[in-house]
Amino acid sequence: MTAVLEALDDPDCRAILRETSQPTTATELVERCDIPKSTLYRKLDLLGEASLLRERDTINPEGGRTTRYERDFDDVLISIDETDSFSITVNRPQRTPDERLADIWSTLRDEV
Repeated sequence: MTAVLEALDDPDCRAILRETSQPTTATELVERCDIPKSTLYRKLDLLGEASLLRERDTINPEGGRTTRYERDFDDVLISIDETDSFSITVNRPQRTPDERLADIWSTLRDEV
């Protein structure tokens, strides 16, 4: 819960989220958000820890890979119940089988 609130409270993170409705590279985000590259990667890590942004790698035909970032939620709901306890619900888009498989491979790559 804290990671989501910290990310949403950060103006740079909000700028990144506005620009990642479609898969976007870090280079494109640096230009569009006017954020230094070193700062951008710290913000991407913060958004990833909050599970608000997902990372997708594609293999280039000429070699190498390209990483693109995409917003990974439809809505964030912050609520308070009758006992005055806060909760955060992050509603995520439906994933296709190919997207789920890509997520599994991405997780495996991060662990190796």
